[in-house]
Amino acid sequence: MNKVQLKYSACPMRRVMSIIGSKWKPIVIWVLRERTVRFGQLAANIEIISRKVLTTTLQELEADGIVARKEYEGLPPRVDYSLTPKGKALLPLLHQLADWDGVDYTAETASSRSCR
Repeated sequence: MNKVQLKYSACPMRRVMSIIGSKWKPIVIWVLRERTVRFGQLAANIEIISRKVLTTTLQELEADGIVARKEYEGLPPRVDYSLTPKGKALLPLLHQLADWDGVDYTAETASSRSCR
């Protein structure tokens, strides 16, 4: 199934995974959970993501209504990213995933706390 087929599938899990089911999307949402962030700050916070992949990820999240992009005129031009209300609705689920990574199921617990 391609992304369009997944997005309009009768299966709710397929629809959700078509929106947030990639390696980087949940991490980008997590970084944006507390504040508006510039592109360079996102790249610095995530560290190992390439700028091309980050750009594509942000474009897809914006198209799905999860992330808002705001451009400011001026030199240099500035672009800020923040979560939309739809994106903020995902935060309790991501918090549960981060909590699941904690005490009972993994040997390494620092990983969920190192994301900013």
